[in-house]
Amino acid sequence: MLIFNKKALLQNHLEALKTAQSTIGFVPTMGALHEGHLSLMQRSLNENTITVISIFVNPTQFNNPEDLQKYPRTLEADAGKIKTLSDSIIIFAPEVDEMYDGNTISQHYNFDGLENQMEGAHRPGHFDGVGTIVKKLFDIVKPNNAYFGEKDFQQLQIVKKLVEKNNLPINIVGCPISREASGLAMSSRNARLSDTEKQEAAFIYKTLQEAKSKFSTSSIPQLKQFVEDAFASHPEFTTDYFEIAPEESLVPASIKENTKYRAFIAVFLGNVRLIDNISLN
Repeated sequence: MLIFNKKALLQNHLEALKTAQSTIGFVPTMGALHEGHLSLMQRSLNENTITVISIFVNPTQFNNPEDLQKYPRTLEADAGKIKTLSDSIIIFAPEVDEMYDGNTISQHYNFDGLENQMEGAHRPGHFDGVGTIVKKLFDIVKPNNAYFGEKDFQQLQIVKKLVEKNNLPINIVGCPISREASGLAMSSRNARLSDTEKQEAAFIYKTLQEAKSKFSTSSIPQLKQFVEDAFASHPEFTTDYFEIAPEESLVPASIKENTKYRAFIAVFLGNVRLIDNISLN
């Protein structure tokens, strides 16, 4: 298994590997890998001749310095998990200066308003950081296909918009959310939960499933009230937001129209912030 920490060395290696028939699949991550990440890599292995995964904790997408400091960095363990899938996966694990050339700031992006909703409203500058690092990584790896999980559905839509606005020849593949047996969406942040908190966190998906079952017979205000009441009876959670929005615009809705909707939620359990979403129709 090859691990690169320099852009030029990775690019030289990829150039040497590529043929007229080869395709590059790319899975960008911040490490602390779990089964959800591995499922993205497996999809890439199935669909491409070359698979690259990046492991980089990107400082510009953290608006909370403490969150950045606490984010797990487990490169050796991550490499071991990747090896169980395939020896041929190429790892790109650069240092911050390698990616930002000593100037660790974000570009400013206009994603047609997608960046202002939900996560964008609650985490100022977050999607500028996401756009900045994803564009940098795309320019380095030059993938044919890039794989993103639907747990970060807003991020997925923003990456699609980034590709569209920059006319990048990259196919963005959204992959289903991987869940624990309890229903809890897999996330690197789950490692910060105690065993008791992990059991409690299953309530998030349970509530989303109940909201989905009520969607055809309830108005959006009724559904929002149902979720608010459900979490009010579980004081171990602090709700950041619950919204129902069309998948395309992500603008929170108050009335239903003929379009595809998702429910989005962000909550704190202890000092760990967890997000999830579910398709409603």
